[in-house]
Amino acid sequence: MELESEDIQAALEELHQYVDITEEDLKKIYVIALRHAKERLTLKVPVKDVMTGNAICISKDADIHEAARILSENRISGLPVVNEEKRLIGIVTEADILYSAGMEKSHNFGDILRNILGEPHPKIRNGSKVEEIMTTRVITTSPDRDIREVAKILDEKRIKRLPVVDKNNKLIGIISRADILRYLGKQ
Repeated sequence: MELESEDIQAALEELHQYVDITEEDLKKIYVIALRHAKERLTLKVPVKDVMTGNAICISKDADIHEAARILSENRISGLPVVNEEKRLIGIVTEADILYSAGMEKSHNFGDILRNILGEPHPKIRNGSKVEEIMTTRVITTSPDRDIREVAKILDEKRIKRLPVVDKNNKLIGIISRADILRYLGKQ
């Protein structure tokens, strides 16, 4: 970690006294400046700075084949489901579609791999429309939440993404593990 002049200046201001530079004073200044540098580097990073805006989404009335095509073509594993006002009403994932297509509940290689990757098993639902197989209890986040909090939720809930909604539950983006990793890789 490197100290910047603003860290030294903040440390000097925090002493609230004339500084006759002795070794002891310098150590004090260094400790305070180091603390300021750590605080500066751990500032909150809001979701809106990292999320993917214009998230790909689907209507509840769409056919599950259309959902499968969108997932496949965009190489994504989940789609927020929205109503006509673009309010979030659910999410449909690859697993939802595979289970609705008849994938048995018995353990196969995909199940084992999914378990290793931490994905929960969806409940088996049947239907031909997205609304018949989607998950309606969706965990979301706001655009101002810190990405560290979101990373913790993704880890604890073993999910890959969170829809980002405004105060009216309108979908404004999506944040995924990959988005967070991409951001951290640029730092």
